[in-house]
Amino acid sequence: MTKLLLTSLLLLCATISTAAAPANPRSSAAAAAAAASFIKSSCSATTYPALCVQSLLSYAPTIQRSPKQLAQAALAVSLSRAQSTRSYVRALARFEGLRPREKAAIRDCVGEIGDTVDRLGKSIREMKAMGMKAMGEKRSGPRFEWHFGNVATWVSAALTDVNTCVDGFAGKALNGRMKSGIEARFTNAAQFISNALALVNKYGGH
Repeated sequence: MTKLLLTSLLLLCATISTAAAPANPRSSAAAAAAAASFIKSSCSATTYPALCVQSLLSYAPTIQRSPKQLAQAALAVSLSRAQSTRSYVRALARFEGLRPREKAAIRDCVGEIGDTVDRLGKSIREMKAMGMKAMGEKRSGPRFEWHFGNVATWVSAALTDVNTCVDGFAGKALNGRMKSGIEARFTNAAQFISNALALVNKYGGH
């Protein structure tokens, strides 16, 4: 009886030890390397590949080798950048002493970036719905094409909104630090969105 009890305890300890054992470091490292390689390879199809890789590598554990997760991460990064840009331009709109043309241009930018944030948010929600209603990674059929078409249209419109703001500050009549700051912020946001659009299209096979 004692021998049987001892044997049972040893088996239990062995089971617990096996369950608690950490993941194979080599396997984890290989998975991380594969995810990073997938991101770099996918980003080569974007207009700003270095920015693409830099902004998405930290999402590698979630992305792994999934084109859908990659597109969703790119959209999330773009949304975050657009939200930051919206906060910036809203702060500028409260400045005293703005010239009439500056006020008008900034007011237009507030509206444009607001539309950008809204459309990127809708795109992210649609991508998630695509996963539930279009069987995850399955990228064919009318249902998938309908969801994909919505996402691509909204992201493209978001990019147009951002570029429209930059165009509103064109010309010598609006010069100075304010113009430079807005152009820099919106141009950077446009680069993120452009990359996201490329990865969305790549996911959809377009």
